[in-house]
Amino acid sequence: MKVSLITVVYNGEKYLADCIESVIGQTYQDLEYIVIDGASTDSTLSIIEKYSANISQFVSGKDKGMYDALNKGIDMATGEIIGILNADDMLASPDVIGRIAVQFEKHGVDGVYGNLNYIDPNRGNAIVRKWVSKPFTLNDIKMGWMPAHPTLYLKKELFKKFGYYSLDFGTAADYELMLRFLYQCQVKAVFLDQLIVNMRIGGMSNASMKHRYHALVNDLKALKANHLPFPLFTLLLKKISKLRQFLH
Repeated sequence: MKVSLITVVYNGEKYLADCIESVIGQTYQDLEYIVIDGASTDSTLSIIEKYSANISQFVSGKDKGMYDALNKGIDMATGEIIGILNADDMLASPDVIGRIAVQFEKHGVDGVYGNLNYIDPNRGNAIVRKWVSKPFTLNDIKMGWMPAHPTLYLKKELFKKFGYYSLDFGTAADYELMLRFLYQCQVKAVFLDQLIVNMRIGGMSNASMKHRYHALVNDLKALKANHLPFPLFTLLLKKISKLRQFLH
């Protein structure tokens, strides 16, 4: 079962090598690695060139943002399973992809997700939050639950059937896709109780108060688009639920 792993990058020279090396270190053999660059102007392209022997497919050019680039990568992917690894992040251990593939084969499911650590690069990559997930029901989604998007691996056929990342939801495009797949279309996904990704803090939606406001607006828009019965209530619980990440 081939897994296609996609990294989207723009001016990511600071951490891209760590990201790529975490992929190179995987023990799973049937792994396709795709890198989509948004026409970087720093040393990103030279880093990609350095690791070119370990990159299955690569393209560089202007795009309409991260999710447009991800859609390009999904189109290019030749694997049955699609995974995403942000350029600032790292796979947590060499067996991650192999364990994910086993879950697909063992359970015959359309999606697999797991746990995530937030790490602080300014404190020696110290763990500052832990996103420990769980098996879920549709009611959990209504109550604000969601998987950690960077840990979610999905069958490619789902994107053909239910659509790609929508560019109408800003930084909430990943949330909207998860709502569409897991809630609206009731895709069967299982929880793998393993740390999948170490994610550096400081993402797009948390960059400033303005970005956070727009993230809230887009989250609400995504909930309404997927017909959650009480979208404001779900959004409030979604934000409250993140407090638990500081308690693990």
